[in-house]
Parts: sequence; structure tokens; C-alpha cells
Amino acid sequence: MPEFLELLSPGKALDVLLAHLPPVNFRSETVDLTEAWGRVTAQPVIAEVPLPAFPRSTVDGYAVRARDTFGASDTLPAYLSVVAEVPMGKKVDFSLGPAQAALIHTGGMLPEQADAVVMLEHTQLARAGEIEVQKAVAVGENILQVGEDIQVGQEALPAGKRLRAADIGSLAALGIVSVEVIVPPRVGILSSGDEVVPPATVPEPGQVRDINSYSLATLVRESGGQPVLYGILPDRAEVLKTSIQHALNENDMVIITAGSSASTRDLTSEAINELGKPGVLVHGVNVRPGKPTILAVCDGKAVIGLPGNPVSALVIAHLFVKPLIERLLGLQENSRFAVLARLTVNLASQAGREDWVPARLLPSGDGYLAEPIFYKSNLIFTLAKAHGLIHIPAPATGLAAGELVQVHII
Repeated sequence: MPEFLELLSPGKALDVLLAHLPPVNFRSETVDLTEAWGRVTAQPVIAEVPLPAFPRSTVDGYAVRARDTFGASDTLPAYLSVVAEVPMGKKVDFSLGPAQAALIHTGGMLPEQADAVVMLEHTQLARAGEIEVQKAVAVGENILQVGEDIQVGQEALPAGKRLRAADIGSLAALGIVSVEVIVPPRVGILSSGDEVVPPATVPEPGQVRDINSYSLATLVRESGGQPVLYGILPDRAEVLKTSIQHALNENDMVIITAGSSASTRDLTSEAINELGKPGVLVHGVNVRPGKPTILAVCDGKAVIGLPGNPVSALVIAHLFVKPLIERLLGLQENSRFAVLARLTVNLASQAGREDWVPARLLPSGDGYLAEPIFYKSNLIFTLAKAHGLIHIPAPATGLAAGELVQVHII
């Protein structure tokens, strides 16, 4: 099957693929909070208690009635009687009267009638049981009110959110010790090529070790999916067809890396076309690296044919595989993270084609420099040395040294 004469941009190619995929039938499971990092919430989480649950101090100092400090200064302090110390971790069972204060520590519960806290450094002992307040405080100063962080019935976390450390801490603060999350989509990974051997094998002349199965499995795992490796396939039509069908039956989507030759790519696309409708949708994308990319849907499941070149395969996986996994997870936020950096050298590009160039980020003052890594095809350590990819849009003929560019972190 020859490549299509009209090559689509990566964005348009992804749109074509998504348009042919059915709505996702999400499956969920409940996991312990200690296992929830990186997982995606299946349902909104609603707060059943307020945070804070009691009014508390944000500083070390003295709980006061704010009006008793009005007008206080270094030269004309207010004098307050210290009537108690707030016990940590216990309910306060006293209240403040006029011109009274209570020693309080960060996180301590405010006594009744207290509506502010004077920081310790703005006070001075006048005599036993009495302090000078040298700075006035306003009502609510240096305290947290009940429900100021979150109120009962408020949405704590939305559905479709990837859980980070702060999210896990928030759930723990609410007393939530388990959470419903989306089951990771299974992603079948097949590597093909008569010249490809397992990494533990010492290659004979003309052979290369299998890089793609391992780099792609890691990308799938980083994206929130569950990689399932099917090993190395020979370049034979029946074996390809049988293996891809097997992977389709067992997974939510399938990735196959084909050889570099046009005949091998044609073999892959022909095998995919026989496995379900509508089959191959895009055969060739207007991008470098990764032009010989195959995008297909077989009876509702995405099949991505990646170039055998390990650099191209990984770059294209960032553009197509990662978004598909995030769709299968119901992720509602954009996970692509980019840093603005100043380009160190001129970058040439062919107008009409998107380029993604590996780059290092170098600290410079209060920002970064983007140093492109120039490479020849197939060199995986090019990406191993890179922090991200510089995107050169299709209309551009290049980027100038000194220009601010976005480096998409990989």
C-alpha cells in the first residue's frame, strides 16, 4: 500500500484518528491512598468535613481580641493580660475577656472570643502575666477560619484528574484513605524486524538490539497505561497479522514498530487493514522525525504503526500514543509541559513540515537556554541527552538564535 500523497500535520492526523474512535467505556477500581499517586480519578471527590475543622493560628504568638490592639505601636503599646496557653492537640475550654491574651502556637485552636493572633515578634513581656503588643492586628489576621481551605459539600478533586503529591495529601486531610480511579488502559507493544534481537543477545553483524519495546513501554507507563510486550516479530505477513490480532483482543490499543524500509511499512499497513474497519486512516505524517507513521482504527481500537527508528518512534509516541492513553484515562487536563528558553543557535527547517528537535536546557540567569542536539538518524542517546523537544511549526523556515522557543519536556 503506497503512502498517501497528501501528508497531514500531526494535529490534523490526530484529529482524524480521534474522530474514528468510539466513546470510551471507562472501567474503575478503588485503590488505597498509598497506591494512588499518578492514577486518574474516576469520580469527583466531595468533602464531607470542613478544613480547617476549627479556627486555628497560622503563627506562633498570642490569641487576642483584635479590638484590644487597635492603635498599638512601638511607642504606644497595648497591655494585655496573659490568662492561659493554648494546649496543642486538645480542645480549648476557655474564652478571652477584655484586654486578655493567650499564648498560642502554629496550628493551635483559637479560644472563644479570640478573632486574631499577634505574632510573637510583635510582643514583649512587660511583667509576669502581662505582654506589650507593639503592632495592631485586624480581625482575622494570622488565623484560618473553619472551612477556609474547603467547605462541606465542596468538590475537593474533579473526575479526570491525575493525582499528585498535593492531591494525595488533600485526600488524607479529609480522612479519605481510598479513592476510585480509572483502570490503566492496556497497551500492546509489538516490535518487528528480521534484524531486531532481544537486548540480552549479542548482535551479529547486521543485527540491532530491540530498543523500542523498552522505551515505548516506559512511555506508556509514564502516561498512565499498562504496557504489554509481545516480543519481536519477523517481517512475515501472516505472523504480523496473527500477532496484531492477538494483541488487539487483549488490549485497549496496540503499538507496532515496523522496519525502516518502505516494503516493511507496507506489510504492516496491509496486515492492519485486514484486522477491522475502517483500518488505516493515515499513512505518513508531515513531520520530522517520524514521517512513516501509520494511524489506524480496527473495530473501535486504535492501532499505531511507528517507525523502527528508535528516535522517531519515541517522538511520534509523544505526539500520538500519549494523547490516546490520556483519552482512555479520561484525563481532563493538558499534561504536556513546556519551558520557555532562548535558542542558542540558528535552526533551519523545511517550510511546510513540522520539525521536533531534541534539546538540552541550560540554566541562564533567571531563565534557560535551549541548546539543540544535532543528530543522525537512529541514535537513541540523542534523546537520552535531551530534556525536551523544540517545536518548529510547519510554516516556519527555521528559528533564529536568541529567539524564545518552547521546549516540550520529555
